[in-house]
Amino acid sequence: MTTALISWSGGKDSCLALWRARNAGMRVPLLITAMDEDGRKSRSHGVPPELLEAQAASLGARLQRYHASWASYEEQFIAMLRAAKDEGIAHALFGDIDLQPHRDWEEKVCAAAGLTAHLPLWGEARRALVDEFLAAGFKAIVVCINGQHLPREFCGREFDAAFLADLPPGVDACGENGEFHTFVYDGPAFSAPVALRRTQVLQYDAPADLGGATYYFQELVPA
Repeated sequence: MTTALISWSGGKDSCLALWRARNAGMRVPLLITAMDEDGRKSRSHGVPPELLEAQAASLGARLQRYHASWASYEEQFIAMLRAAKDEGIAHALFGDIDLQPHRDWEEKVCAAAGLTAHLPLWGEARRALVDEFLAAGFKAIVVCINGQHLPREFCGREFDAAFLADLPPGVDACGENGEFHTFVYDGPAFSAPVALRRTQVLQYDAPADLGGATYYFQELVPA
């Protein structure tokens, strides 16, 4: 049986990639997640480590976190891949769908660590993947939105048919262009739902060198 790690955001795309890989007979015992510099939140998604640990436990996997700035992200990710290689893992999964620069980077870092990259969702229609995710019974919360694409009120909503129906024209149903991110808390891959509650919505204004956009994060805490 092929054994792989997965680059894990906690969101819908990585979750669907994990689900598909396991259904195809792959063993995936390790989730790797990048945190911000102080380790209090996951990078991009803003999820605390306690909920990521609970998510991994319900998925029957071990979570390995590392702290990184955007500048050190690649170097530290390669180090994590090499450590997994030393444990006997020779394959890495990613949840990207169709952005070629992302795939190019993933194949580059895997090659540097001696691993083979796999993208279970690659090349498929974005909306079809969303429909598959929801039809399978997965449940997710929209934990981050880019204010250039969506108003604050979309942050913290359930990722469901009503959310999709309310998306403005031009906003991708997958959020593949960075419009929003999700956190999956239940579904067929989970042994039990992740117990959580929503608190406040936080605003973050990115510096100019990172695009200058305003982001909104739904703060989640263990229930």
